[in-house]
Amino acid sequence: MSREPMVSPFFAWPMMPPEVRIIPFAFLEDIHKKFVKTFGRAVHSASAYAMNDEFSRVLCQQIDHFSRNPNVDRLDRLKGEMNQVQSVLIDNIEKALERGDRLALLVEKAITMQQPMQGNNSTVALKRKARIWWRDCKFTATLMLLFLLTIVYVSLAFVCNGLFLSSCFNHMTMASVVPHMF
Repeated sequence: MSREPMVSPFFAWPMMPPEVRIIPFAFLEDIHKKFVKTFGRAVHSASAYAMNDEFSRVLCQQIDHFSRNPNVDRLDRLKGEMNQVQSVLIDNIEKALERGDRLALLVEKAITMQQPMQGNNSTVALKRKARIWWRDCKFTATLMLLFLLTIVYVSLAFVCNGLFLSSCFNHMTMASVVPHMF
């Protein structure tokens, strides 16, 4: 709004600074529009206070509306909404900062945990290599034992004339029994 007085053919009032009060200007503009809409050109030919009775009811309604309705002052309403948005933003920023602090703490802990491992990295690698070497040795020894057992079995099967080694076992039992008989 400008700081110059508002002038119309029916009303003239001085301008108050808009920072001080906006509601009175909204009230006056609304009354002016309703008055012009209701009476129009009849105002020029009317005597003083001739329209008081007819317009007083509208004037009372508007005074009541502008004095009790909190949504009339758009600026105050917008300021209230802005304050709410600002408080929500501040809360969200505080929460984000708290999360950031927690993340920074977690990063520091992770770095702290990695530092001792990096110093003993060669020791850990040597232990791992030794463990793998022993596992490979055990596997190799097991394979060699199986191979030797297989060779012994095949040799016995060849000597005893059969897979079940029946002639070797029968011969052994007879040999063990025969010397005791004679």
